[in-house]
Amino acid sequence: MAKQIEERITETFDYLHNHAEISWEETETTKYIARLLEESGCRVRTFADCTGVIGEYGNFDKGLPVVGIRADMDALWQEVNGEFQPNHSCGHDAHMAMVLGVLWKLAEQPELREKVAVKFIFQPAEEKGAGALKMVEKEVVRDVDYLYGVHLRPGQETKMNHATPVIVHGATKMYQGEIKGDDAHGARPHLNHNAIEVGAEIVNLLNKIHLDPRVPHSVKMTKFHAGGKSSNIIPGNASFSLDLRAQQNDVMEELERKVNGIFAAVRDLYDIDIKISNVDGIAAAKTNEEAISIMRTSITETLGEEGLDRPLVTPGGDDFHFYTIKRPSLKATMLGLGCDLSPGLHHPEMTFDVNALKNGTDILYRAVLGTYWQ
Repeated sequence: MAKQIEERITETFDYLHNHAEISWEETETTKYIARLLEESGCRVRTFADCTGVIGEYGNFDKGLPVVGIRADMDALWQEVNGEFQPNHSCGHDAHMAMVLGVLWKLAEQPELREKVAVKFIFQPAEEKGAGALKMVEKEVVRDVDYLYGVHLRPGQETKMNHATPVIVHGATKMYQGEIKGDDAHGARPHLNHNAIEVGAEIVNLLNKIHLDPRVPHSVKMTKFHAGGKSSNIIPGNASFSLDLRAQQNDVMEELERKVNGIFAAVRDLYDIDIKISNVDGIAAAKTNEEAISIMRTSITETLGEEGLDRPLVTPGGDDFHFYTIKRPSLKATMLGLGCDLSPGLHHPEMTFDVNALKNGTDILYRAVLGTYWQ
């Protein structure tokens, strides 16, 4: 039976990998997961105004602690082999498959059904930093006492057959901006401000931001578009994106103040409008020692003491941490799973050792049981 579950996890991963959907458009993924949850004896909940699906397994009427397991569903939109498409280069397909594997392992032992209360949370739009907040709005974690997540880790961080009991993510912010001006003839540069030069000024000033060097932080421009097919027009308009990172929430606040000060200075210098139309953000992790301890024990029971890594501090972000910020009593941690992942997360050709799916499933399964029988 264990071999059958392992094969089913791999088959599910393959399906999800080949049917990737981007943030807020995970409609077929929602239907697919809902069907699998129902077939395995879950009470299923979907939403009229967004993607995502919740499965409840066990006894929710007995006053048992409720354990949530969260999997993110969305893929990235990126160029793969010369063509833009949805692509699971962040491992969300693997996360969904492992969380389903936990359900199948529980269902394999019917006597557990009256002894546990497990909520399987398949969350949309993690890549937008907004899906967890939507699930909080839907009161998905209102009755949850413990919450576990999982994320594949690059080989540089965690090796195959290793895992860390907590990922200490940093805070992230993503700005979408526009430079608004007028075009001018290439022979008359005095009649406008070149939006490309304005963008270059912003980049130069961003590079001069200096905050506490003891706290990792960064800000960089990740997109800039100006001009069209005519090379004799000086563009007055441009669009751009910024990516901000900070390991602590208070440093992120300081970094944002600096960035907004740069926008104000450049507006005054060039007498040009800079419009920030959208800001997405993810908070830094809030950790819980009880949840980390449970996950630590689950790792050693699965991989041995030699497979247990120290807590992982990373500048990457995950909206998983909004659950604990919005519900402070929640005891949560995210498993970092070693899987020989390369070349890296978000790389269009990201691959990993699929044998790690079994490791992740077993660790999460033991964490669920360990929550009840510590």
